[in-house]
Amino acid sequence: MSSDLPVQFEGVSVQAGSTVILDDVNLSIAPGQPTMVIGPNGSGKTTLLRLCMGLSVPTTGRITWGGRDALRPGRLAMLFQRPVMLRRSVADNITYGLAKAGLSRKQRLARMEQVLSRVGLLELAGRPARRLSGGEQQRVALARALAREPELLLLDEPTASLDPAATRAVEDIITMAAQSGIKIVMASHDLGQVRRLAGEVAFLVRGRLCERAAATDFFDRPSTREAAAFVRGDLVI
Repeated sequence: MSSDLPVQFEGVSVQAGSTVILDDVNLSIAPGQPTMVIGPNGSGKTTLLRLCMGLSVPTTGRITWGGRDALRPGRLAMLFQRPVMLRRSVADNITYGLAKAGLSRKQRLARMEQVLSRVGLLELAGRPARRLSGGEQQRVALARALAREPELLLLDEPTASLDPAATRAVEDIITMAAQSGIKIVMASHDLGQVRRLAGEVAFLVRGRLCERAAATDFFDRPSTREAAAFVRGDLVI
């Protein structure tokens, strides 16, 4: 099956009424190390991820997936800050989507055990998913996404409400997924996390792609005034 990468943004803008959310973004998301999307609140990070996933459409400009205008289902997965758990067991939260995808019962069970082992939650397979801690629910959500074997995994600040131990557990899973060949695109407000995970950084300010660089270059040699201020911890509006 041909790839849905790169995801190509060509002059993409998103406007809601008189509010510009993204402004003339040109960006190529290709296979490789994780791309971390950062910027001040309201800079357009979530909108960019939703566009990648096909959940939103641009007001102007064009987005292509592997050179195609149409996004094929099943190749991309997205994880939000607050995961939604079905009123089912942990195992059923994994197998439900696999059944919808047409996998046999044997395939569903094997895939479920594989991904829950991968995120360290196999022993909780029979527990009601909604009774787990926030960190455990996010790991279940990651397992559910990984069970579909996506080519691109989009993450919208998945650790923003987690404690340090739960954050590290989620980061370990993300790193493992990236090392397996899954392209990670993740929005984060935590610069320490960006330093730990990023291969490259896409820095948004007021809806514009202000800077894109390898992570080491972005932090050590930012090329714009806004990026330098953001790395210092100064307010960027």
